[in-house]
Amino acid sequence: MREEDQLQQPLTPEELMQELRFKATELLLREEWQESVQVYTQFINLCQDQISVKSHQNHPDPDLLTKLQKSLCLALSNRAEALSRLRDLTGALKDCDQALKIESTHFKSLVCKGKILLSLNRYSMALDCFKTAVLDPQASGNLETLNGYVQKCKKLEFQSRTGAFDLSDWILSGFRGKSPELAEYTGPVQIKRSELSGRGLFATKNIDAGTLLLVTKAIATERGILSSEDSGENARLVMWKNFVDKVVDSATKCERTHHLISTLSSGEDEDKLEAPEMSLFRPEAEEIGELNEKLDKVKILNVLDVNSLVEDSVSAKVLGRNSDYYGVGLWVLASFINHSCNPNARRLHVGDHVLVHASRDVKAGEEITFAYFDVLSPLSKRNEMSKTWGFHCSCKRCKFEEEMCSKQEMKEIEIGLERGIDVGSAIFRLEEGMRRWMVRGRGKGYMRASFWAAYFEAYGSEKSVTRWGRRIPAVDIVVDSVAEAVGCDERLLKVFMQAFRGNGVSLVDMEKSLKLGRGVHGKVVKKQQALRSLLDPGTHDA
Repeated sequence: MREEDQLQQPLTPEELMQELRFKATELLLREEWQESVQVYTQFINLCQDQISVKSHQNHPDPDLLTKLQKSLCLALSNRAEALSRLRDLTGALKDCDQALKIESTHFKSLVCKGKILLSLNRYSMALDCFKTAVLDPQASGNLETLNGYVQKCKKLEFQSRTGAFDLSDWILSGFRGKSPELAEYTGPVQIKRSELSGRGLFATKNIDAGTLLLVTKAIATERGILSSEDSGENARLVMWKNFVDKVVDSATKCERTHHLISTLSSGEDEDKLEAPEMSLFRPEAEEIGELNEKLDKVKILNVLDVNSLVEDSVSAKVLGRNSDYYGVGLWVLASFINHSCNPNARRLHVGDHVLVHASRDVKAGEEITFAYFDVLSPLSKRNEMSKTWGFHCSCKRCKFEEEMCSKQEMKEIEIGLERGIDVGSAIFRLEEGMRRWMVRGRGKGYMRASFWAAYFEAYGSEKSVTRWGRRIPAVDIVVDSVAEAVGCDERLLKVFMQAFRGNGVSLVDMEKSLKLGRGVHGKVVKKQQALRSLLDPGTHDA
């Protein structure tokens, strides 16, 4: 046979498989993930065909079949690695499971599956994979890394089960280095129909201020420092587009993510939406089957319009962030929390996680709410801010203040403050008015919160304090009533701490400041020295 004819001879299946294997391995080593997936897919299909053909022969060669099975197992494991790098976690997990069906203790597949399960917050299952992998002889060269994964899984599983988080050391370090690794956690809450809007999150038992309610990781985030040249508007638009693309990509590649997003409101037919079971949001939730619903980008856009959270809002102070910092993200479970002008929860962003804790005591059955905007503002300003969010707030506080604001004296106090009257005089008139109108308990807290700017200015001025003395209520009385009505806030802490600075702080006052601090920062700050560093008035804006 001539040499040209030999060159034109088609490759045998074995030769083609060998060629594909070399090419796929080279692409994998070069970290060309998409291309390696394509070549591995060709190899896997051919290998499966060959196994089928050889198995059905009259006298199959067991050694050849074993060799083909091993080749298939390794190829599936390598494709899983490439798919996981592309964030196609559903596809990667399927490949790992297929490989482990062929060889139940396949080292590379176990490690790959463990990493995927860990990124999906399925800590116990990931731990099982790493524990099995450690026993393999191949683990000897990677023992330190594998033991690191084992310890990480144990830590995160414990956090997820108990809610025992502690950010104290990170705070004491001045937020240096990477943010702490956190597990997802669901506390004593459930989703039910809400009188405020659609569905909401509700407490299932009595909860103390500072108690952690949930920790959840973002589906996607987009962050950056905004320039002051164009008010950052153009930068925000670019960030929003990138954020939408990330969410769509995540939903496309992970069926669980797609399913979680599908539980959220798109702003239409709120009354027809079911309240999902809390088990769906727990880290060890069972695998979601394939969805019949096709991915709808328009619907996802609508969902993001309604449910995405901004990290620069007053209710989302980001520890250690630049003042020009801006971030947007989607945290599914936190998206069920409605706004109220008398909120009982706050959120704290750490890395890609959001931690939500009670900012005041919450009763069993009470709806969990936080502020979408600054609630230490008068009703008129809050109404303006709620319009920008596309809703009209009808919480208990707003209804109460609508009645109070109809009084002529209330209007005069508000107009007087706008025209620059003495803040002490305005506070005196307000307090006297509340006494005459028989305003009691939480109602006083609502009114004081609405005129907080005046109280803040008065208590921050020695001249005002000296002039008005006992004719206006003491700082601790006002701070307590506002905190009980609308939850704890940095500005309440600042006024409280400043009032006693220079005069010495009693044990009672320090205990009260620590309690307020836990309402602001949550009980995840366990060490008193870490909480004290956060209570320093110099670190908070007015």
